[in-house]
Amino acid sequence: MKEKILEVNDLHFAYDNNKNALKGIDLTIYAGERIAVIGANGAGKSTFFLNINGVLTPDEGEILYRGTKITKKSLKELRKNIGIVFQDADNQIIASSVMAEVSFGPMNLKLPREEVRERTLMAMEYMNISDFKDRPPHYLSGGEKKRVAIADIIAMKSEIIIFDEPTAALDPLNAAMLEDVLSRLTDEGKTLLISTHDVDFTYRWADRVLVFCGGKIIADGTPLEIFQNKEVLKQANLLRPTMLDVYEALVQAKMLPADASYPKDLVEFEHCVKYSVKV
Repeated sequence: MKEKILEVNDLHFAYDNNKNALKGIDLTIYAGERIAVIGANGAGKSTFFLNINGVLTPDEGEILYRGTKITKKSLKELRKNIGIVFQDADNQIIASSVMAEVSFGPMNLKLPREEVRERTLMAMEYMNISDFKDRPPHYLSGGEKKRVAIADIIAMKSEIIIFDEPTAALDPLNAAMLEDVLSRLTDEGKTLLISTHDVDFTYRWADRVLVFCGGKIIADGTPLEIFQNKEVLKQANLLRPTMLDVYEALVQAKMLPADASYPKDLVEFEHCVKYSVKV
């Protein structure tokens, strides 16, 4: 049986201009899930993240973390266990050195000094940033800043980690590094939520996809279920993943068998082609 970790019930939120950014979000998140959150700009993805992380306070509805309703008194527990990596690392980094930056979160948890040090060193090693622990983070490259921002959350040992457009402004090398980090976090049992406009990444990485549109979740399913739903794609202004289009085109041309194998990445596609040729 899946372990419930976060429940969101009838969540509403509006900014000062009275524009309803979230309009009744209902959602249950389970431990260890890889969830991609997709939708057009302004659909409510980032606002949703800031509400479940405790940065923003819902106007209506409730959030339960491991069965406990989040209130002002329990807000610290929510922020401790749900970390967020912002799209722009400069919005997250505040300290004068990389080591001071990564240690900031654990220090705020009022942990013993030695544990703060252990967590900080572990997180920097995890993200391969130990060599510039004494450097000012604001002078690092965009990819290096992103690694520092992720190390911030790893040092907190958050159970749920949210990434808001993590590959934005990353070159291919750093984007590949990020996917490797995501795989390692998944292997360690972390629950990951990632907002992205990259449908190809969503298709190959996620095991669950949430589609936001107009402040609501209009679809919730596997990547294949979502990207085969033409009505949802049209409503949310989404494209289909290239791999899905290529596979279905080859099946239609009878160059591959229609066995519903649906490869998610290039490795699976090559295996599918080789198997088909042998048969």
